[in-house]
Amino acid sequence: MSPTTYKDSGVDLELYEESMKRLPKLMHRTFCPRVVRNDGGFAGLFRLDFADALFKRNYIDPILVSGTDGVGTKLKVAQRMGKHDSVGIDLVAMCVNDILCCGAEPLFFLDYVAMSRDEPALLEQIVDGISRGCVTADCALLGGETAIMPDIYQPGDYDLAGFCVGVVERRHLVTGKQISAGDIVLGVNSSGLHSNGFSLVRKVVFEKAGLATDQFVDQLGTTVGQTLLEPTVIYAKLVRQVLAHYRVKNVVKGIAHITGGGLLENTERILPSRVDIVFERDSWEIPPVFRWLSQLGQIPDDEMTHVFNMGIGLALVINPFYFKTISEFVTRQGLKCWTIGHVIEGSGHSRWK
Repeated sequence: MSPTTYKDSGVDLELYEESMKRLPKLMHRTFCPRVVRNDGGFAGLFRLDFADALFKRNYIDPILVSGTDGVGTKLKVAQRMGKHDSVGIDLVAMCVNDILCCGAEPLFFLDYVAMSRDEPALLEQIVDGISRGCVTADCALLGGETAIMPDIYQPGDYDLAGFCVGVVERRHLVTGKQISAGDIVLGVNSSGLHSNGFSLVRKVVFEKAGLATDQFVDQLGTTVGQTLLEPTVIYAKLVRQVLAHYRVKNVVKGIAHITGGGLLENTERILPSRVDIVFERDSWEIPPVFRWLSQLGQIPDDEMTHVFNMGIGLALVINPFYFKTISEFVTRQGLKCWTIGHVIEGSGHSRWK
């Protein structure tokens, strides 16, 4: 019997080493002074506070906030197109936007990439996107794991998962508990589909309509593939600027990341049991992709609003007195916002007017 090697089972350690050599530069560009360099070590190291007195945060009662997520079947669109440099941005966005809902400052990010076989160029594209997402979110890509599992994934397949840790002072923790009748909901625009509902999207676009990714759609002003792979907005800079502006008062009472489940389900997650949110239909600009998708698949309106963000990626619950100032911060970030709902006495539910 001839000798059997790991390579015979589908795992090439030499190729894996080549893949790993491409990643440090992508990680290093995300590092801040709080990162403790430990290249080649078994774990990433991060200093909670700055050593330099000039930048020291002087935390009194810091709370660590963590979140984990993936990109879902949007990956199948990336694989269909052979374009893998933006789904990493989505991965960071899905995790970072979640912890922002507690008022947290993102600190560091870890990724998990599972593949059928080592493909150094493919891995580099994916991690380049993750790295760019971390730069946008102002958090360090501290480490990760690349798993090669030929018996689990088919050639060309891969999966992504991310994990983010942030910090917030207890006195500035955003929980939604202070939401009260008379508050308003400020909706901040999404870039489109973000990273939810892609099983339905793919069924409609590719199976039922039979469209190709390079097909130009007049209604969208671009191709099918470019529309579907539009990266998720990372709202870290916006939230950080708004919260930093109000250092004494906790002006933002609640934050909801609008993902699967839409506006109603995601805002209910932050509502105290004594109030409701009533949303106004047609109070914001709905991106063309949602109209196009609804028409293409004859998807009922209720299904659309339940599955997709419909153009609102983040919802902030605030006192209406602060709308003008906060909306100016939104505009400076190149985003748009609208008053999309108001808070009334109730029982902890969100609904349409």
